[in-house]
Amino acid sequence: MTGFDSVLIANRGEVVTRVARTARAAGYRTIAVASDVDRDAPHTQACDAVVAIGGARPADSYLRIDKLLHAARVSGAQAVHPGYGFLAENAEFAQAVIDAGLVWIGPPPAAMRAMADKASARLAVAAAGVPVLPGYDGADQQRATLRAAAHAVGWPLMIKARAGGGGRGMRLVLEPAQLDAALDSAAAEAQAAFGDARLLIERALLAPRHVEIQVFADLHGQVLHLGERDCSVQRRHQKIIEEAPSPAVSPALRRRMGEVAVTVARAVGYAGAGTVEFLLDAAGDFWFMEMNTRLQVEHPVTEALLGIDLVEWQLGVASGDALPMTQHEVLARFEAGGHAIEARLCAEDPARGHLPQAGRVLHWQPPRSVRCDHALVSGCEVSPYYDSMLGKLIAHASSRHAAIHQLADALDRTVCLGVATNRAFLAHVLRHPAFAGDAVTTAFLDQHCADDAARGAAAPSWLCALAAASHAALAPAAPPALWAGWTSSNRIETVAPIEVGDAVQAWRLAGAPHEFTAICGTQTHTIAGLVRESRSIVHAVIDGRPVSARCVHEGDTSWWQCEGVELAARDLRLAGTQTARSAAPGALRAPMHGRVTQVHAVPGARVNAGALLLVMEAMKMEHQIHAPFAGTVSVLHARLDDQVAARQVLIEIVA
Repeated sequence: MTGFDSVLIANRGEVVTRVARTARAAGYRTIAVASDVDRDAPHTQACDAVVAIGGARPADSYLRIDKLLHAARVSGAQAVHPGYGFLAENAEFAQAVIDAGLVWIGPPPAAMRAMADKASARLAVAAAGVPVLPGYDGADQQRATLRAAAHAVGWPLMIKARAGGGGRGMRLVLEPAQLDAALDSAAAEAQAAFGDARLLIERALLAPRHVEIQVFADLHGQVLHLGERDCSVQRRHQKIIEEAPSPAVSPALRRRMGEVAVTVARAVGYAGAGTVEFLLDAAGDFWFMEMNTRLQVEHPVTEALLGIDLVEWQLGVASGDALPMTQHEVLARFEAGGHAIEARLCAEDPARGHLPQAGRVLHWQPPRSVRCDHALVSGCEVSPYYDSMLGKLIAHASSRHAAIHQLADALDRTVCLGVATNRAFLAHVLRHPAFAGDAVTTAFLDQHCADDAARGAAAPSWLCALAAASHAALAPAAPPALWAGWTSSNRIETVAPIEVGDAVQAWRLAGAPHEFTAICGTQTHTIAGLVRESRSIVHAVIDGRPVSARCVHEGDTSWWQCEGVELAARDLRLAGTQTARSAAPGALRAPMHGRVTQVHAVPGARVNAGALLLVMEAMKMEHQIHAPFAGTVSVLHARLDDQVAARQVLIEIVA
């Protein structure tokens, strides 16, 4: 490692803005890279220069080692920071950077290789005396061998992809009858995600805590553990809320887990930032899961407790500096640092099974009360080609209770309209009594919030009435002050139909412009003083209660947020035949923006109920579209490799 004055950040999105913020403050010149769809992305504005690398899909852009090295060469970069995701844990990329004469801001390639294969990592740490769960790590991947190993390990068990991470290629198997299907699907997903279908088998703990230890090592032989983070709140093995310290870890257990994590790092000759992940049971026993050889998404909670900047430490270690603290100083700061919690804001629709969403962020306003790492601006595009995470919010307070309250309030104040997000769902999880009571394991969402996403996504009728009334009675932009309150009629008498989700609501509005009633079915609301203050703020008094709502319009759709609740409403007054077609029971619509990867439907063909018709992929997730009933495929609107928009009609079936 040598001195350097410029850094290419080989990634995209919020991690680029995060790394660039520290690097620029330290005096380094920063260079971003951008795929074709990211040419105007906010992360490109966070750096001093940007190099186009072409392509759209990761395989054509951010996963191309040759393009990234070319970008470093033409920009004059002297060092490369990989961020997280993409090639951050790819030892071949690290070695290629070093071979090109550049400084790699990450661990040695040999250490990355040792931990890249989960089976080899298990064997290596077990040899160093680190506890691992019973399992099968063998090279023989024949189905008969895997079946025999599974029966030897016992039930329940977890099948895992040997390569990669992020929960891809993981399957929980509770009984022997589920084994073959789980092996097939895990291998297929691992092959698609990592180009490696090899699997390992491990005894499963059904409701453990997921606790990870941040480690840091310099080039002078010093290895520190920086305390733990509890990452137990997960969906599909993806972390969504992380906190430090863990409510389940005592000072003695912290030191014991930290020492084991340091042992893991020393066993592979580690340097730089890394995370050793463990499963922890209620008795305080823990087992090694894996080591992430990079900076983690959730690193800010550790920074909050210690009052440090881990990217600054990465830059220092890559320059040959010694770590600036001792182990005693780290633990003293950590244990006096209060409590920090992070929530990951993702473009996904909780009401539709958390399906990833793409589109345009029409209005973005982060909260001022907490740290918010993001790469968003109003008008930016959320691409279907990449991960759904938009950013993260981090609260830091003197106690866990105060941090929870601070973060939930900040989520209420976060405005991200135009694309569905998990913002309200995250706030709901934080306010759940079981979360406040520390009853948190990896089974938390299934046990406590399984039905809450869909149930909580139903917008209150008063907000639906406000949206319908605004469509009918207000211009999309605020009028000049001289015209405020002007109307050509002294009475409102109209029907304002809107589509919310898959339901059509016909609101009947009647009364004077300054106060009228809105009726839909059994719901009746009085709306007074309806006025648009600006393009994005509407005020009204609904049923005697003053409300101020954020709103934005695009085409015939408006997005609303008020009192922590969101709503997307489509104005149906001018809707034509496409609306009628999409509302038909046999019209199958895209649940998300994405690419069509398989087409099994054939026009004119008879299909059975449940038949697989089409497969879409977006943001690392695959979604299958099945026939809702037996019938005939009348029209096929989508072809293989088409990019389709959310709610676009793909197939029509006649019963």
